[in-house]
Amino acid sequence: MDRPLRFCMITTFYPPENFGGDGYHVHHLSNELAGRGHKVDVIHCTDAFRLLAHRRSFPHVAHHPNVTVHKLRSPLGFLSPLATHQTGYPLLKGGKIRSILDKKFDVIHYHNISLVGGPKVLEMGSGIKLYSVHEYWLLCPTHVLFQCNRAPCRQRRCFACSLICRRPPQMWRYFGLLASALKHVDAFLSPSGFGRNIHQQMGLNLPMRHLPYFLPSGSTALEAPEPARESTAPYFLFVGRLEKIKRLHTIIPIFRHPGRAPLWVAGRGNFERRLVRMAEGSPNIRFLGYQSGPQLQSLVRNAVAVIVPSVCYDLFPLVILEAYRERTPVIVRNIGGMPEMIRESGGGFIFNADQELIAAMDRLLADRVLRDDLGNRGFQAYRLNWTPDVYIRRYLELIHDLGKVGGREQSAREAARSPTIL
Repeated sequence: MDRPLRFCMITTFYPPENFGGDGYHVHHLSNELAGRGHKVDVIHCTDAFRLLAHRRSFPHVAHHPNVTVHKLRSPLGFLSPLATHQTGYPLLKGGKIRSILDKKFDVIHYHNISLVGGPKVLEMGSGIKLYSVHEYWLLCPTHVLFQCNRAPCRQRRCFACSLICRRPPQMWRYFGLLASALKHVDAFLSPSGFGRNIHQQMGLNLPMRHLPYFLPSGSTALEAPEPARESTAPYFLFVGRLEKIKRLHTIIPIFRHPGRAPLWVAGRGNFERRLVRMAEGSPNIRFLGYQSGPQLQSLVRNAVAVIVPSVCYDLFPLVILEAYRERTPVIVRNIGGMPEMIRESGGGFIFNADQELIAAMDRLLADRVLRDDLGNRGFQAYRLNWTPDVYIRRYLELIHDLGKVGGREQSAREAARSPTIL
């Protein structure tokens, strides 16, 4: 761009008050923009984090001096995000959000807005407006399109599913509030082609662009030769939230077999106790707790492969990029956006059944040349497609194009043709 821009990122969670990859993406994006001379304000909801954190804490993260973070707090605490969840309005936060947006930003970029402002926050402020589809909140009250906690959603029954998942139904979804608010957004960004396609298949005809995530280079120099792996017994690695939909429990029986290489698990979550009980008595399975920074990079770099067994429609798991950055192959289940990442890079295997997973693991254990080849393919794909420089260039080009054509009027007309969103 010809001049520094002013950005405002609006998201429910932001590190360290954060649970998943969406918040880390906002942190990475904000700091990369700031490092290039742009000014970035971030609005997020501390009350929402405290409502769901259950006393868990996460490591502090650094911010560039050009990043200003606004933590929204209400005297009523958790009632603030609950009110937003039920009404679709930022009832107890609207005044604060408006006062921040009065600074007149060039770009307002919405991320996970479910508890920070709901659909109504899309109408606030002026400037080019972007919305990143990090999950399926536009389609699904539970965000994950995993129907009744049993299987990926193929036919939406949102009211019944909300009750089974122990979430209060959101009646605003049935009266056009979301469809009306979406008209204020210039462009919707999906990290995967799968994400864009499934939104369209489920009736959301929106101006959606494919813009994959990126991952900072970390401590691995992009021009360095392949790093030597530490001297350790071979192991496979799972990294992520320990939740039922991530389906770690489906592969634990495989690793209980005494002839298998070990499985190391890095992460925390609500399903952790159940998983530990499943693995009890097996020296093959190690739970390492939450890992980040250099410790996580070392774990990934020295693994035979990273396994992603999720059975939900994951859009673009950052753990795959973390593996590619460290030249480590990945084995993923054939669902969601994950196979797309493997096919694009050639950096791993896709499996449908346990026997296919076992065969892929055995091949990697037996053939170090294959292992290194897949790892290097993933690394080269990372360099070409998923570095900060690549993302920021595409991101600013999109903003420039929207500014030239008057994107908001165009997207409003397209959104007006969309069917009612339930």
